[in-house]
Amino acid sequence: MTLDLPYFEELGGLTTRAEDFVARHAVWIEDAPAEEYRREWLGRGVPAELMDRMAAFGERWGGLVLPPTPEYSGGPRCLAASPIDPDYGRGRFGAGSARAAVPYGFMIGPVGEFGIAVNDRHNWTPLHASVEGWVEALALSYHASLASEHVTRCHGDDVEKIVLDGFEPVREVRGLADTWWRGADSLVAMYAGEATCLYAPQTRSAVVYSGMDRWGLHGGVEEADVAALAERWTSP
Repeated sequence: MTLDLPYFEELGGLTTRAEDFVARHAVWIEDAPAEEYRREWLGRGVPAELMDRMAAFGERWGGLVLPPTPEYSGGPRCLAASPIDPDYGRGRFGAGSARAAVPYGFMIGPVGEFGIAVNDRHNWTPLHASVEGWVEALALSYHASLASEHVTRCHGDDVEKIVLDGFEPVREVRGLADTWWRGADSLVAMYAGEATCLYAPQTRSAVVYSGMDRWGLHGGVEEADVAALAERWTSP
């Protein structure tokens, strides 16, 4: 079932660009509520506070199937909360199984970060400060690919050659290992998550979207809109 925009708007926390992207391109599938497994998982040592966070994640995001991401072999197949070994999790839980065979899993961090780690336990690498940031970045990648005249991809050491003087961070993606930058007529996406997680600098990548007008650079999202979202990020 295709997600309709009015329902998603009730969730809040996204720019209109991301809301429209999800409304047009995402679907919901049935997802088992975490509460159904609370007793079993508590018995296995999963902390009650973590169970509460998993339940909240499931209520907001559970069952959401997004289009493939340009990196990480497409990202999670479907957003769904799952516990990991409490001895190693350190406040993290699974965010959904991968679309393809990748050497890491997708996880939600102790303060809501969206990231990756190897075998649930090693090299935890937050990509974005929230799931919303991950969704915003995905929406922006699709928008930029349509709104730019040229797309240039770089890998490994070539990423270091990209000069970001005069660029500003795209705040709504809430980038950590992965970031977006906006210049006078271009957007740049920098992906360092795999390189950090796997200790493999050769996997660094960047995408430069050039030849963009104001609509291409912003997609209808004004700074005032981002500032309003930022108040939510800092509120308790």
